[in-house]
Amino acid sequence: MRVFQNFFQLSARQRGFHLITNEVLEYCSNVESIEAGVFHLFIQHSSASLTVNENADSSVREDFESHFNKMVPEDEPHYTHTYEGSDDMPAHIKSSILGTSVSIPISSGRLALGTWQGIYLCEHRDHATARSFVATISGKLFE
Repeated sequence: MRVFQNFFQLSARQRGFHLITNEVLEYCSNVESIEAGVFHLFIQHSSASLTVNENADSSVREDFESHFNKMVPEDEPHYTHTYEGSDDMPAHIKSSILGTSVSIPISSGRLALGTWQGIYLCEHRDHATARSFVATISGKLFE
């Protein structure tokens, strides 16, 4: 059994749902050395989130953004945490709904994602900064 931990940043993105699987794997080449194990990705922020979903049709990501903006609207009078703008509290709520981490099995040196699955960075802020991540890769090494 072997454990690797990688810390890295991805550049700032506009608000929305962004497919980041390939970028993440550029920082996590250790996955290729694992025969069977687990890949855990954590985002170190409270106003962005991670999820796994459709990787082929970008309209899915657009629909996610539209839905979450209706489900958690800005400028609600009951929000008191608005120091950083009208998207501040909604971003925290969206992040809590979706979560700050994903875990994906590793099989034969690859993420065992389904055919149409990819990792999304869910950016909930209008003026986001670069986002920091911790990837923990554990499992049985190839012999």
